[in-house]
Amino acid sequence: MSETKYTLPPLPYAYDALEPIISSQIMTLHHQKHHQTYITNLNAALTAQSTALTTNNIPALISLQQKIKFNGGGHINHSLFWKNLAPYNSPPTDITASAPILKAALEAQFGSVEAFIKAFNTVLLGIQGSGWGWLIADEVKGKLEIVTTKDQDPVTGAVPVLGVDMWEHAYYLQYLNNKAGYVEGVWGVVNWGVAEGRYTEGVEFR
Repeated sequence: MSETKYTLPPLPYAYDALEPIISSQIMTLHHQKHHQTYITNLNAALTAQSTALTTNNIPALISLQQKIKFNGGGHINHSLFWKNLAPYNSPPTDITASAPILKAALEAQFGSVEAFIKAFNTVLLGIQGSGWGWLIADEVKGKLEIVTTKDQDPVTGAVPVLGVDMWEHAYYLQYLNNKAGYVEGVWGVVNWGVAEGRYTEGVEFR
């Protein structure tokens, strides 16, 4: 039985394109080391799963599920995250021009984009330990909601419109313990065009 081998997706911009909000050093390490590690471990776990299926090794299959969930989630989440970002002050970071439909939905549900960002920031800063903050949309009704996922758990049962990585490796080299500085700054590199597409059309994880 052959299994899919996942590979590191290229960034849609240069490593220094998000400066001064996110440094080239962070982006390089985050992409080449952290994301690559999730992929390497996911491929290894899937190979082991294939072997366990062939030999009908049920205990091994059970023990591999957490590795697949963690590393598979890490791959999914980071693949979404890179596309959620755009070069600082580039056209996609302008919500009015890039995401008129999503902007109207945020205003209808939260009162204003500013009120949404304030609510999202509060949720992000309330995450204890490692995890992600997400703006999700109900797949049927399109209702928007701010949620968190623990560790590398991916969003399931809804469309992940916008995600922010709150693991320390996403910001610590630049912001140290100033988590709020990272949370406030990241809005300067949000790709609202991608968020608009996910909101109106859904999302392809791979």
